[in-house]
Amino acid sequence: MFDQIHGLPVHALVLHAAVVFVPLLALGAIVYAVVPRWRPRINWAVAILAVITPITCLVTRVSGEKLYDRTVKLGIKGKALQHLNDHMGFGNRTFWWVLALGVVTLVMLVLTWNSRKLPLVASAAGSVVMVVLAVIAGYYVYRTGDSGATVVWNPQG
Repeated sequence: MFDQIHGLPVHALVLHAAVVFVPLLALGAIVYAVVPRWRPRINWAVAILAVITPITCLVTRVSGEKLYDRTVKLGIKGKALQHLNDHMGFGNRTFWWVLALGVVTLVMLVLTWNSRKLPLVASAAGSVVMVVLAVIAGYYVYRTGDSGATVVWNPQG
C-alpha cells in the first residue's frame, strides 16, 4: 500500500503534500498564537491543518521507510547510504515535531474556540509553545527536504 502506485514510489508522490502542509500549519499556528483577534477567522483552517498535516507526514514517513528498504535491497552503499540514513533521521524527527505541533495546536484551539478567554499566563504559555514547535517543525521539514534532495541529486557528494 505504501510502497508503489503503478511502479512509482508512493514516497515521491506524497512527500510534496508534507512540504506544503508543514509550513502552512507552522504559519497558521504562529498567526493563531500571536494575533488573537484573527483566531475566529482562521480557526477552522488551522484545525484542519493540525489534523491533516501529521497524517500526511505519517504517510510520507511510512512510504519513505518502504522506499528505503527497496533502495537498500538494491545495494546502495557508502556515502549515498549515509545521506539516505541522514534523510531518514530528519524525516523521523519531522514527523514527531509536526505531531507535537498538531496536538498542541488542537488543544489551544479547543481552549480558545468561540472567543473563549484563557488566563493570560495559560494563553501566553500555549502561544510560546506553539511558536517554538512551529519553528522546530519548519526547520526539520527544511532539513528533511534538503537531505532528500542530496540523496536524489548528489548521492555521492
